Amino acid sequence: MSHIRFDPTHEPEPTTHSNFQKLRVWQKSHQNAAAFPLNEPIDREFGPQSSLSVIIPAKNEALSLPRLVSEIILVLRSLCTVSSTPTPRRLSRFEIIVVDDGSTDWTSLVLTELAETYPELRSLRLKATVGQSAATIAGFRAARGDWLATLDADLQNDPADLSTLWNALSGHDVALGWRVGRVDTWSKQLVSRLANQVRNLVLGQSIYDTGCSVRIFPRDLALRLPLFQGVHRFFGPLFLREGCRVIQVPVNHRPRAHGRSHYNFWNRSLGVIVDLIGVAWLLRRPLLYQMLSDDEAQVRTHSRGPSYQTDKAVAWGLWPVEQAYGKDAG
Repeated sequence: MSHIRFDPTHEPEPTTHSNFQKLRVWQKSHQNAAAFPLNEPIDREFGPQSSLSVIIPAKNEALSLPRLVSEIILVLRSLCTVSSTPTPRRLSRFEIIVVDDGSTDWTSLVLTELAETYPELRSLRLKATVGQSAATIAGFRAARGDWLATLDADLQNDPADLSTLWNALSGHDVALGWRVGRVDTWSKQLVSRLANQVRNLVLGQSIYDTGCSVRIFPRDLALRLPLFQGVHRFFGPLFLREGCRVIQVPVNHRPRAHGRSHYNFWNRSLGVIVDLIGVAWLLRRPLLYQMLSDDEAQVRTHSRGPSYQTDKAVAWGLWPVEQAYGKDAG
């Protein structure tokens, strides 16, 4: 895997995506750009030794869970199956972690019964409702996989897209889903679209759909993100803050089969403004440092003059943000 680098100059791309039909790379070039690795290369192997934990926060989703778990099992078991055709993206093992966020329906009972059928299923039951962000982070910390995936519990995310994102990860640190052909109400789609445009404008990035919960990323990377209530809406921007190479992949979107949404205009929009200001501050306050090699340290120690000092500002290098296009935007 490649070096982790800081990328301070991501800017929004055009907001119309329907004309894109193939893989495109967007990268801003600038004078005197130089790429400096902040850490040692991270070696994350795919293939026979890769393990994946799927994290699903759930509140009062008892009716959705049986179908959701069975669909995930079907998709991920196929990635673990040894076939006559070599599959470099094959998984060695996986687990599903459903975090019961203080449900008051039969969610706990349903999870207990499902675990008897599916040994890959684990459930965490929180003492009280803490919200999607905290429930998701609880799942991150309990996970045993090298890689993490996230999904919503309401069946609107299609588990089949986990395979699509997994196969798109090669050469990247993070795969983010981008919902096309959304089936939400027009008002919800409008608010979401405006929120994405404002977020990209303020943060100077090009994340198409930060509200999409279909994602795959390394567990060690997720555990070093800054955490706060509402962080689940900013995973994409925060991954860019860590210097990750991100690919955005169109994914399916389905109607909600049971229950109703836990979000409305007030808890999805107004509170996010404060979070957006905080994330903008975080993006502009990265902690950057470089380690001298043994040879450089020895030269500096024995050098009489300030041979390593310079008055020139360092321009940090860019990682491109790539988008995989195969579907028309809705």
